[in-house]
Amino acid sequence: MSDFTYPSDRGEDQRLDEQDRAIVLATQAGLPLVSDPWTAIGEQVGMNGEEVLSRMQAMLERGMIRRIAAVPNHYRLGYVANGMTVWDVADADIERLGREIAAIEGVSHCYQRPRHLPDWPYNLFAMLHGRSREEVEQQARVLRDCLGEACRDYRILYSSRILKKTGLRLAGAEPEAANNSLNNKNSWTDSNETDARG
Repeated sequence: MSDFTYPSDRGEDQRLDEQDRAIVLATQAGLPLVSDPWTAIGEQVGMNGEEVLSRMQAMLERGMIRRIAAVPNHYRLGYVANGMTVWDVADADIERLGREIAAIEGVSHCYQRPRHLPDWPYNLFAMLHGRSREEVEQQARVLRDCLGEACRDYRILYSSRILKKTGLRLAGAEPEAANNSLNNKNSWTDSNETDARG
């Protein structure tokens, strides 16, 4: 049996055995939209559903899989106004303020980015989604109030087109059924949005 090695965030090599690798290949395009996705994946890779689930939980615990989560298509849900708000806030306060902004309902991504002076003074980014630009602007006012005097300036950058969002993919042939799963139907991102999962 051969192993596949990759460096982890923890600074140590992680090993995928052939069974783990088969599970990753079968799920990297998304889980099947069925009542028991673990059994459906197991049928593709020659395991039962409990073993698939157990191996995925073990890979999560070891940090080999970062998370298992739904990726909603916010456009299909009616959230067609998507604005990346960018803020010029005092560097001394950014860590505290970033946590506060990230906790506000409606903020899907929030992170610190370096300034690029003199053209780009913004160092805090927060993504907002709304059914209209007015709704996004109303949400931005809530963020502005939270930032208070630490905020010197801000802008809202609206999405201009939709790009497909996918996570890191392992190379190799995917099981046939995996190709019939989500096929990224609900995995889209904004053109000016940086995926915080990377």
